[in-house]
Amino acid sequence: MTTQAEATAAAPAAETSVRAPAAARPVEPVPRWAVRMAHAIPLCVLPSGLWRVALVLGLAGYDSDYPWAVWERPYVIGLSVVSEGLALLALGLVRPWGEVVPCWVPGLRGRRIPIPAVVIPAALGAALIMMLCAYGTLNQIFGFMEPLNDDGTGLPASGPAAWALWTTYAPLLAWGPLLVILTVAYYRRRRANDASAAARPAAG
Repeated sequence: MTTQAEATAAAPAAETSVRAPAAARPVEPVPRWAVRMAHAIPLCVLPSGLWRVALVLGLAGYDSDYPWAVWERPYVIGLSVVSEGLALLALGLVRPWGEVVPCWVPGLRGRRIPIPAVVIPAALGAALIMMLCAYGTLNQIFGFMEPLNDDGTGLPASGPAAWALWTTYAPLLAWGPLLVILTVAYYRRRRANDASAAARPAAG
């Protein structure tokens, strides 16, 4: 009788031990390589923005005597600020505020962000970035667009100014591919975590 009672008492414990791993299975965390990649994107965009700021200030070694129109300097500075801001949005693919609306947002605080609301804009942005980078590179090589300046000159093609231009703009080529990789990783991680969260009530 004692043996039967012990077996009866052990059955729920054994069942609990079998179910526990499924119910307590941890969600898939953000991998370290994704965090590093997300931080690398703003660093890839920063050099080109600094070059444009130096161009406006006449410190780029190119067109220091260019007659700027009233709107051109604010446009160039604004382009640098907006580009860096868009690059910083990549951090949302590895940070909690990319999955749940932050508490300081009125009316939406604490709500989970739908996966398509993040993945679709990120994918379209990555495609647009890669197309612009491809066009800018090919245009610099083959000269599709007319020269920017009234004297018939375009961007520097040789000398220190050209080296500075290519050195600061070359990292932009990594922006699109890095964003694609992060977007795919974000999508897979969110899908896996949502599936795990949905399975927990059933396991319980």
